[in-house]
Amino acid sequence: MLLHPVYRYVLIILGLPINLIVYMVWRSDRKQDDWSAVRQSVEEEMQSTSYRDFKRLELEDQLRRKHRFFRQEVSEAAFKQQAESWLEETFQQELQERMSRKLQEQGRRRLGMSDTFGTLIAQPWFLVLSIIPGCMMYLILFLYGNAYLKYIFERVLMTIFVILGVAALVFTILYLSPFNPAANILGVTATQEQIAAFNHVYGLDQPYLTQLWNNIKGVAMFDLGKSFAGNENVTATIARKFPITLTLAAISLLIAVVIALPIGIISAIKPNSWFDYTFMFIALIGLSIPNFWQGLIFILNFSIKMQWLPATFNPQNWLSMIMPVIVLGTGLTAAVARMTRSSTLEVIHEDYVMTARAKGLSKRQVMLKHALRNALIPIITVVGLQFGAMLGGAAVTEKVFNISGLGSYIVDKQFIPDIPSIMGGVIYTAITISIVNVVVDLFYAFIDPRVRSKMKQY
Repeated sequence: MLLHPVYRYVLIILGLPINLIVYMVWRSDRKQDDWSAVRQSVEEEMQSTSYRDFKRLELEDQLRRKHRFFRQEVSEAAFKQQAESWLEETFQQELQERMSRKLQEQGRRRLGMSDTFGTLIAQPWFLVLSIIPGCMMYLILFLYGNAYLKYIFERVLMTIFVILGVAALVFTILYLSPFNPAANILGVTATQEQIAAFNHVYGLDQPYLTQLWNNIKGVAMFDLGKSFAGNENVTATIARKFPITLTLAAISLLIAVVIALPIGIISAIKPNSWFDYTFMFIALIGLSIPNFWQGLIFILNFSIKMQWLPATFNPQNWLSMIMPVIVLGTGLTAAVARMTRSSTLEVIHEDYVMTARAKGLSKRQVMLKHALRNALIPIITVVGLQFGAMLGGAAVTEKVFNISGLGSYIVDKQFIPDIPSIMGGVIYTAITISIVNVVVDLFYAFIDPRVRSKMKQY
């Protein structure tokens, strides 16, 4: 179950009180087992057969032939020392092998700590007494007892370290930024005393490591404090703005996948046809169009000229979501369509697809049950990566359509720089992207049995 040595060390540390008790019981039981008696018996047997003397002669002969072959000049004392060292090592190996065989013949084996722990854990009193000091150890054992739980736990643990790393990196970049938050907020008329007071209030006069620790602690506690500009609660503000960006990205993603998958599959089924050329050309155009330019063109045509759709976002009017969703999802639709086509084209020429066709399955069954399922893995990868890019790139679309989302919020705070606000926005985005990556990894296991098999072997 726990193949990597690191896991064993973690268990030892987390369950140190329990392990000490088990170790003492094990040492006590070891004194009463038959291991010492068996060892003494085997040693006497080997001595009675003059095993050591015969082995010494054999090893000395091998050692002399080795020295002659390599033309090595060795003193007699060094030769004897090397021979004795080799003899002792060989003797101990043979002793262990004979002891193991003898115990195996008798249907016994040497008592180990795992045996002692298994005996103790079967006792209700031991389980009750050890549940509090060993709760973390039992939790790890429970998680690692199931391959899927272990997989999820490791991904979540990795996500935590990634988020902390992102927080440290973002803060360091902002700390090294040439912008002065106090001067930018207070204005050019601010005195040095006012700037110093501002820095003192927000802790900007503290050393780098102190500020870094305070920010990481705030991220861990979901308490990012007050923003420099506006003195608003950062966590509450982000909690209000982030759902707007997330909704925009999620709807764009859903529509993009619904449109792109059929186009990519049909293009793969009918390669080099007019359908394939037409839609792949459109997809290439979609990948090439910048979001801000597409948004401006949409506003000029559909809002100002035709007056079909509102130019700016209004939460009360669902029509105001149409253009931002299309603009944000255009690139994703094109990327997913092209990836679906290439992945499906690669899969439909595999042997198992040819076998399914030879068995008489319809083209629809072959595509849906055999080809598409195996083609989905790279598609899911692209969708996961593009979703993260959409969250990060939504700022441009939000600015064009005047959407008060997280992206535009980070951009507005960047040039101050408002460290708590930027940290909060980036961290929320990083958490969302990390969760999406975990979900993508779980989809791999759900779709591909080979991934599930590797998870169980790991």
